[in-house]
Amino acid sequence: MRRMVILGNSGCGKSRLARMLGARLGLPVVHLDPLYYGAGWVHGDAATFRRRVTEALAGDAWIVDGAFLSLVGDITLPRAEHVIWLEQPRWRALARALARCIDPRQAARADLPAGCRDTPSREMLADIWSFEREGRPDLERRLATLAPATSIQRLRGDRAVAAFVQSIAG
Repeated sequence: MRRMVILGNSGCGKSRLARMLGARLGLPVVHLDPLYYGAGWVHGDAATFRRRVTEALAGDAWIVDGAFLSLVGDITLPRAEHVIWLEQPRWRALARALARCIDPRQAARADLPAGCRDTPSREMLADIWSFEREGRPDLERRLATLAPATSIQRLRGDRAVAAFVQSIAG
């Protein structure tokens, strides 16, 4: 596996898995949030974001952390050899998202845009809460359209994630 996209609900562990796989396989990790958001979580320009993602994925090997499928799914998914979909219970995603908001190490996280901190916003909590009803069906539709032949691996829970990482040869 040389080109992967990691998808899932906020708080499910996408960034952590991307970092682990990147280190294990020696592949660059492309975190989408810093390519889209400006300081203070200001939404970026779609054309600039698409250009940044295209440049970041110019190489033959990478791991993409995040979705933004409505903006760049046509760039990320057709080139991916493998899609990893992390599925965590809602309670775990909420707990992790809230925990990272108070993590004192968050300033050094590569997956955060410059000038941003994770804060428990209403939008974030609502997205996590409604993911099964709204986010999942949207991801399913986009995957079927943009990556119909791409290998999709669904990892349900932490044990499945740990087993998957262990199965990957470094």
